[in-house]
Amino acid sequence: MGKEKLTVPDKILLLPDNIANQIAAGEVIQRPASAVKELLENAVDAGATEIKLILQEAGKALVQVIDNGCGMSETDARMSFERHATSKIQTIEDLFHIRTMGFRGEALASIAAVAQVELKTKRSEDETGTYLEIENSFVNRQELIAVANGTSIAMKNLFFNVPARRNFLKSNAAEMRHVVDEFTRVALAFPQVFFSFIASGQQIFHLEAASLKQRILQLLGNAYNAKLVPVNEETDYMNISGFVGKPDTAKKTRGDQYFFVNNRFIRSAYLNHAVMSAYQEMISVDSFPMYALFIDLEPTQVDVNVHPTKQEIKFEDEKIVYAFVHAAIKHALAQFSITPALDFDLDSSIQQLPSIQQPFNDERQAAATSTSIFRGFTEKHQAHLIDPDKKAEISNWKDFFESRQSAPDSYRESSMQAEAVVQKSEVGGQGSEVATPESIERKSAGALITHSSLITLTQLHSQFILAETESGFILINQQAAHERVLYEKLSGALNGMAIATQRSIFPITFELTPADSVLLEELMNDLRQLGYIVEPFGKDTFIIQGTPADLEQGNEKMVIEMLLEQYKHFSAELKFSKREKVIRSLARQQAIKAGQQLTEKEMEALVADLFHCAQSNSSPDGKPIYFEFKLEQLQKMFGR
Repeated sequence: MGKEKLTVPDKILLLPDNIANQIAAGEVIQRPASAVKELLENAVDAGATEIKLILQEAGKALVQVIDNGCGMSETDARMSFERHATSKIQTIEDLFHIRTMGFRGEALASIAAVAQVELKTKRSEDETGTYLEIENSFVNRQELIAVANGTSIAMKNLFFNVPARRNFLKSNAAEMRHVVDEFTRVALAFPQVFFSFIASGQQIFHLEAASLKQRILQLLGNAYNAKLVPVNEETDYMNISGFVGKPDTAKKTRGDQYFFVNNRFIRSAYLNHAVMSAYQEMISVDSFPMYALFIDLEPTQVDVNVHPTKQEIKFEDEKIVYAFVHAAIKHALAQFSITPALDFDLDSSIQQLPSIQQPFNDERQAAATSTSIFRGFTEKHQAHLIDPDKKAEISNWKDFFESRQSAPDSYRESSMQAEAVVQKSEVGGQGSEVATPESIERKSAGALITHSSLITLTQLHSQFILAETESGFILINQQAAHERVLYEKLSGALNGMAIATQRSIFPITFELTPADSVLLEELMNDLRQLGYIVEPFGKDTFIIQGTPADLEQGNEKMVIEMLLEQYKHFSAELKFSKREKVIRSLARQQAIKAGQQLTEKEMEALVADLFHCAQSNSSPDGKPIYFEFKLEQLQKMFGR
C-alpha cells in the first residue's frame, strides 16, 4: 500500500476588508490633521462656497466638516466609503488630466476604517437627505433624514480600534498645530471660499471670501501688509502667480512658504532652491523668504500620484519649471524696486484738485521759476545753491560741532557705557559672582587655565574677547560664550528652582497669528518656570504679566515673538525635547550678539560666568566657544 500524502494547508490568505482598510489607512490617515486635509479637499471638490471645520480635543475626539456643496444621492453616499470608489476617474487617461484635489477614493474608506463616522448629505434636487453611521468599515445605520443641502461628515474617536496608533499621537497642542497647518494650506489655495474653524467651542478662523492678498493677511498676519511683492508671469507652457515677501521679512524658519501646483499644496526642495537663488545677496544665507506661489500648467505635465498624501509630485520637465520660477521672482523683485505697485485705486477726488485741473501757463511758469527754491536747485549747475545773504543763518553750525568734539572724555565715556548697559544684567546672570582671580578655573585639553593667568581682556571687532595669559592667549567668541552661560542657567531653572519673576507694572498685551497662538499656549508652563508669566487675553491675544527679575523690562513683546521664531527654527531637530527647544531658543535670543560693545567689567563678568559652566568649551549647538594659542606656537610661526 502506498503512503498517504500529507496535506499542508496553504499559507497565503486574503485579508478581511476591515483589516485591509486599516492597513491602507495608515498611509493616508496618520493623525487628525490628515483627516482634516482629506475632508476639506472633498468639500472643495464638491463645489462648496462655505466650509466649516469643527474640532474637539485637537481632532482626537471629533473632526467635523460641513459644506454647502453638491451633496450626494443615497447610493453615492453608501458607495463613497468603498475603497477606490471615485467619481473622478473612469479611464486610465483621466488619471493624467486630474484637476481636483481627491481622486483615488481612499480618503473616506480610510477614515471609516479607523474612526466612527457619521455622514449627512443631500442634493438640491432631492427632497430628503441620507444619514449613514459607519464603524470599523461596517455600516451600522442608514436612513433618510431632513437636512440642508450639502454634506456634513463627522469623524469621532480617531484610532479607537487601533490603540497602539492612538498612543503615538502627540499632545493636543502639538496635534492642533498640525491641523492649523493643513487648514491654512487649503484656505490659501481657495481664497474665494468662506472658511470657518472652531476648536473646542472657540473660533480660531473666520475667513470671508477674499482676494489672495487679503487671504494671506488673514492667515499669516497683518505684519505682511505693505510687504508683499506680486508675482504674475504667463507663458504658453505655464503660468505663475502669487506673492513673495520683501527681503526684510525673511525669517529663520521655513514656516511661511507655500507652493501650489494647480491649486494643490506641494513640497519641493527643488523649487524652494529656485526661490532662494532668486533672493541671493538680498537676504542672509540662513534666512528664508515668505512666499505663496501658484503654478498653473497642464495636468499632463505633472504627476501628482506619487505619494499617498499627494504633497510630493513629479514634473515632466523640472528644469523648465525651475528656470521659470527663478526668473519670475527675480523679475518681480526687480520691478518692485523700480516701480512699487500700489494696492488701491486712484482716488477720484485727486482729479478735482486745482493743481490737476488748471493749466500750467506762462504766467504760472514764471512765478514758479522765480522762487528761491527753484533757483536753489537750478542755478550755476550745482546740486543746490546757498544764497550769500542767508549764510549768517547757518554760520553757527561749526560751533556746535567744535563743542561736541571738545566735550570732556567723561561725557563721551558715559555715553558709551549707556549703550553697553542694555545687556549688562544678562551678562552677569542671576546670582553670578563678581569675577576674582580665585573664582575662575577651567580645564581644557589637559591644560589648566585659571583666571589669575588672564592678564588683560580686550574686545576685538566687537565680537571676540582676547584674553592674554602667561603662556599665550585665548580668543573667545562673545556670543557663543553668553549662549552657553544662559543655556546652563535656564537648564537649571527647568530642572530645579524656577527663576524669580518681576511683575509688570503695566502688563503688555499683544496679538499673534492663530498658528503662533496655539504654539504659545503649548509653551506657557515652561515659560513660567523660566520667569515669564504669559496668559491668554481673548482670541489670539495674550498679556505679559511678568518677566525674569534679572532682565530689563521694556521689550517683552519682542522677546516672546522672537522666542516663537527661534523655537520654530529648532522644530526640525527631532532629537530635541520641547523644553530643550525652549531653553535653546531663549539662550540664542537673549545672548549678546556680534557687534555689541562690551565694557571691561562686562567682559570680565562674562568670562567669569563662562568658566563656572559645567561645559565651557562649546556652545549649546556644539560649536567651539574659544581657541587657545600657546606662546611656543606663536614663536614657531615667526621662526623664533
